[in-house]
Amino acid sequence: MDDNHQSRDPEPDARGAGTEAADPDELQRQRDEYYDLLLRKTAEFDNYRKRIERERQTTSETAAADLIRELLPLVDDLERALKSEAGTDGTEAYRRGVELIHRRLLETLRKRGVRPIDALGVDFDPHLHEAVAYEPAPGRREGEVIEEFSRGYTLGDRLLRPAMVKVAQGGA
Repeated sequence: MDDNHQSRDPEPDARGAGTEAADPDELQRQRDEYYDLLLRKTAEFDNYRKRIERERQTTSETAAADLIRELLPLVDDLERALKSEAGTDGTEAYRRGVELIHRRLLETLRKRGVRPIDALGVDFDPHLHEAVAYEPAPGRREGEVIEEFSRGYTLGDRLLRPAMVKVAQGGA
């Protein structure tokens, strides 16, 4: 075991036998080498950090551009809907157009991995729901979600927005 330990140690010449016996010129050279190595490693790390930040920025911009590209047709549909005449006959067509835009938007979000949170009739979960009201509800379980004011969404396992809900207070 001592032989292994000795083979890992730097050679005595590289470490110097002692500060008294070491050649000042050799110590100066070693110091300069170590300082140069430190400067190089510091510069390499700084360049690495900057490259990673550039790559992260590029990835973020690419993802945003892809999503925006998918949303632009929906903006076009909304602009066409806003330009249409709102008369008695146009009201139903206007509603169908808005429903179409809504479906297309939900489909775009679904393709991106966004999922709605089912809230009605389930037990209140503070990780997925935000209770904005409590109400006595005969025939309902304590803590059951009885109304959804705005839908919540997740992206994979990540909560994007909690569902805003009304929760039953007390049971029957």
